[in-house]
Amino acid sequence: MDQKVLEAFYDIVSENKKELYERIAADRTRHLTVVVENAHQDHNASAILRSCECLGIQDVHIIEKDHEYTPQREIARGAGNWVDMYQYGEGESPTKACFEHLKKKGYQLCVTSPHASKSIREIDLKKPIALVFGTEWTGVSQEAIDCADELLRIPMYGFTESFNLSVSVAISMSYLRTKLEESDLHWKLSEEEQVRLKIAWCKSILTNGEKIEERIRERFG
Repeated sequence: MDQKVLEAFYDIVSENKKELYERIAADRTRHLTVVVENAHQDHNASAILRSCECLGIQDVHIIEKDHEYTPQREIARGAGNWVDMYQYGEGESPTKACFEHLKKKGYQLCVTSPHASKSIREIDLKKPIALVFGTEWTGVSQEAIDCADELLRIPMYGFTESFNLSVSVAISMSYLRTKLEESDLHWKLSEEEQVRLKIAWCKSILTNGEKIEERIRERFG
């Protein structure tokens, strides 16, 4: 059914969009995902989305404790249209809710800290990885550290203790993405996931995309 729905959408969208979706979806991954805990600076929130989209990271998980995650459109450059963003801000512990959700999906939770003894270069990629980043000033919470499967540091060679938050995300995910490409792991989206993703992208660029999908599914139902 989903393949037929996608083909119907492809009759609507431009040939250029179709070619882009086919090429880009084939390089998307959920083997890596980014978790950001309580980011305060909106420009960082935007730059993180943009970096993840450019590196083919499909999912970004946002923990909102006392600050709403608000990407700036001019910095994100539309990245929010192409990645899936999950937000956790309700309940007693948004961090715990996020971590439990990811653990159920089979992720190992790797929390970044400049004080960790283990480098990101030593990470085992066989199991899906959720890389967790904290606030610009204080880093991750103690709760995140206590729940982590691994504590990892990004190698640094200067006097400054840490990179800017969005830079940390970009450096880390670029390195891990390269390691995945060099591996023999099955890290890309399945064919079924790619089809569903391409349907979502088609809907995102069309006015009343949800209603169009409903009509298409009724036709094939």
